[in-house]
Amino acid sequence: MTNSIREIEGMEVIFVIGSNTKETHPVIANRMLKAIRKGTRLIVADPRRVPLVRFSEIFLQLKPGADAALLNGMAHVILKEGLCNDEFINERTEGFDEWKKSIETFTPHNASKITGIPEEEIIKAARLYGGSRKAGIFYTMGVTQHTHGTDNVNAIANLALLTGNIGREHTGISPLRGQNNVQGACDAGCLPNVYPGYQRVDIPMVKKKFEDIWGVPLSDKEGLKSTEMTLAADKGSLKALYVMGENPVMTDPNIGHTIEVLKKLDFLLVQDIFFTETAALADVVLPAACFAEKTGTFINTERKVQLVRKAVEPPGDAKEDTWIIAELSGRLGYPMKYSSAEEIFEELSSLWPALSGISYSRIRTHGIHWPCPTKDHPGTEYLFKAGFPRGKVSFTTVRYLPPAEAAGLDYPFVLTTGRNLFQYHSGSMTRRIASIEKHAGEPYVEINTEDAKKAGIKDGEKIKVASRRGQIEIKARVTDRISNGILFIPMHYREAAANVITTDALDPHGKTPEFKVCAVKIGKIKVSGE
Repeated sequence: MTNSIREIEGMEVIFVIGSNTKETHPVIANRMLKAIRKGTRLIVADPRRVPLVRFSEIFLQLKPGADAALLNGMAHVILKEGLCNDEFINERTEGFDEWKKSIETFTPHNASKITGIPEEEIIKAARLYGGSRKAGIFYTMGVTQHTHGTDNVNAIANLALLTGNIGREHTGISPLRGQNNVQGACDAGCLPNVYPGYQRVDIPMVKKKFEDIWGVPLSDKEGLKSTEMTLAADKGSLKALYVMGENPVMTDPNIGHTIEVLKKLDFLLVQDIFFTETAALADVVLPAACFAEKTGTFINTERKVQLVRKAVEPPGDAKEDTWIIAELSGRLGYPMKYSSAEEIFEELSSLWPALSGISYSRIRTHGIHWPCPTKDHPGTEYLFKAGFPRGKVSFTTVRYLPPAEAAGLDYPFVLTTGRNLFQYHSGSMTRRIASIEKHAGEPYVEINTEDAKKAGIKDGEKIKVASRRGQIEIKARVTDRISNGILFIPMHYREAAANVITTDALDPHGKTPEFKVCAVKIGKIKVSGE
């Protein structure tokens, strides 16, 4: 997030796109509701009538995969009606004229044809967002989990640059993180192309810096992203895999293929707090301690570094992740002599100026937002106040590209996937809680009322949902929450796993799978004797 959670309550306009915020980020949604009670105006863009819609002034119910067309269409209106921030554009951006030409064809009429949103609603949303200088955009995986997810994010950035709604309090772009320490994991270098602090592996000075600190020669080649690892293992060029705190048998697309690939490996190691579906395929399982069983830091979605303290002892033979990693490293020939998580954090802060001013002693009572370059710095709630690190930042031309799969005669529906309020991610934790299971322990597919009527499907009836990759049997939930021709399945349920049928088509840049769009068909289940 470029800005802090606190600032939400001071925004004039909140634009939520591709995020079921009230169910998947309820703490942040509550901040939004407080803002709305104070007069903030809300725009929601989503294929489903998600719970936050009832508080919105404008609801843009777009077709799955049409985000770029909507964003470009809004930008077209903002330009045409003179709502852009000329001073900000001239002083802090470049490439504006070329980008401006690229959206000439994205008239409200053309954007409406692609998105399915009425022209007047696109215009209304553009006027509301473009007319404010205290507006924030919030998005999650409804924007990124597409074959053109990177383009969608660039289109969001263009909209913020066009209006100057970045670099100031109560503005910004907020990609809400899906898990509690995803931001911290990325900050610490758990990405294949960077060392801690987003320092690129292919820059010689960076490479030398980390070689000197760690005392070993390092490669200047980027590693593989997780989806690329699956492809490499399938081809036989990746022989072993170490999976820590992930459950790809549930969370990867095209699960059948993922299982085949994992079985091909010479060696699979899984380290987790529970025996997951992926652990069931492993050669070795290492039991890990959960967050309450260790001391360390979390960096949350707003870049706030927070101290987490050990509350209970790990059960059985479970060990802290840092202890396991250090033990493995030592037995592979590289001793890691860290005595505590605090010592590891001190090394991280010494290597990345954004954390240089943060220490355990400073965050014992309150977290601090990075960048925090010195010991007396208060931390940075919002980014880019003094400008962008590279000077002027560029507008990016974004073309509309359709999803990898489209509905057709054989597969007439579009499936989109996501989460619900009560379950979490692959269910490895929440599905072990009896009260949650009692309330939300059964998988379901949302189907529009008219579509259900045409197919002769009743609410609560078990049906088949099939794609080119596989099929599942699942109960129908008949609702007007979703548009005609679209289905929705939450990802949490192993007995009817949505990712059995999702496509493994990837974004060419980020290599993110297109979880949010695939072509499917539905069918009634024949009862024996019929």
